[in-house]
Amino acid sequence: MSTVTNESGAFKALVDWLRNALHGPEQFTLGYAAESSAFVRFNHGKVRQAGQVQQANVSLKLIDEGRHADLQITLSGDTWTDLQRLAEGLQQLRDTLPLLPADPYLLLNHNHWQSNNVQDHPLPETSQAVAEITHAAEGLDLVGFYAAGPISRGFASSSGTFGWHQANSFNFDFSLFHDNGQAVKASYAGHAWSSEEFARRFEQAREQLAFLGQPLRTLPPGEYRAYLAPAALEEIMGMLSWGGFSARAIASKQSPLQKFYANEANFSPNVWLTEQVSGSLSPAFSDEGYPRDDLALIAKGTANARLVNSRSAAEYGVTANGASSYEYPTALEMKEGHLEQRHVLEELGTGLYISNLWYLNYSDQPAARLTGMTRFATFWVENGQIQAPVSTMRFDDSAYSLLGSQLEALTRERELLLSASTYSQRATASMLLPGALVKRLTLTL
Repeated sequence: MSTVTNESGAFKALVDWLRNALHGPEQFTLGYAAESSAFVRFNHGKVRQAGQVQQANVSLKLIDEGRHADLQITLSGDTWTDLQRLAEGLQQLRDTLPLLPADPYLLLNHNHWQSNNVQDHPLPETSQAVAEITHAAEGLDLVGFYAAGPISRGFASSSGTFGWHQANSFNFDFSLFHDNGQAVKASYAGHAWSSEEFARRFEQAREQLAFLGQPLRTLPPGEYRAYLAPAALEEIMGMLSWGGFSARAIASKQSPLQKFYANEANFSPNVWLTEQVSGSLSPAFSDEGYPRDDLALIAKGTANARLVNSRSAAEYGVTANGASSYEYPTALEMKEGHLEQRHVLEELGTGLYISNLWYLNYSDQPAARLTGMTRFATFWVENGQIQAPVSTMRFDDSAYSLLGSQLEALTRERELLLSASTYSQRATASMLLPGALVKRLTLTL
């Protein structure tokens, strides 16, 4: 905990200096992002690369009479050096502001709030996780990527606001390859490593790998009963999240869920969707300085809240609720159903078991109609038994069908799926999703 205290204390020192350095009507916001991450790459079931990344940066915004400019500063960890960098950045922004027009949609949060959330779940030693992974992968062609460690986020402003968030997590994203080139893709992620849970996930992937050795089954285009595993459902929810719940996209009629928010279409009453900030890896405040609470986006299959950032609030006269600048959910949670995982094949009967979907896009965005490919482990099932892997197929179907009229059941068990993105830094986005059994999925080719 002392490391966290030191880190937040160093951030607070920068904030205190900034508050004393302001001139006249100047205001500031300061965001903080840091990580201390172990990264391990696997190929052919063995460690091929291992390392540690420790980095921190701040995002400084200076505001004066409606004008504002931003600058990102990499921190060194030495307080004196970082204060010098901050002073240079502040002067650079002061030189820039007179060249800019006032922003009509700038809406600062002047409310004084404090937030402190530290999820200090113990993580395994990297050597322990690596030992369990390599032991499980003996004799298999495994390709994977393990990332783990604490991620920190902070926010402060000249209004007296101060927020701090730190959460430990791990993410093991991997594929098992068959000699014929087919693969099973899976992941195991969370806040606390469980050897038993990892073994269960890995064994499931190993069992699916064995079926990939059978001859591929090619299906004709048509409508098929199907089970979408949580990873496949994640791809669908990810597509819907791009603008689907955005106040700006809805107001400008560009949302794929336009009909949904206009009460012209609904999902199944079994669909409940929440932006579940509490307990997630995502901080309880936005990068604009607005607190974030849990937000019910879909309740009993009908439209409820939408994601509103400060610019949308200013432009459309609604209340900001801490959404990101993209108004994209970062801690999505779907309520579980009643179908037990061990009965999925039995309840599916005859149809498709789809582990993953790939390359999704909209074939008809206003109708929330999606198209994409099956990939990795997709199986043909007859009478509750896997018969053969299925050749890669394209599906084309509406979300209002898959999660609405054709949705038969959701699983009781849910899977936590963390974003595997490490572009510039580890991401904090996550989804907690069940699997979905649908009466009809349309394959086109």
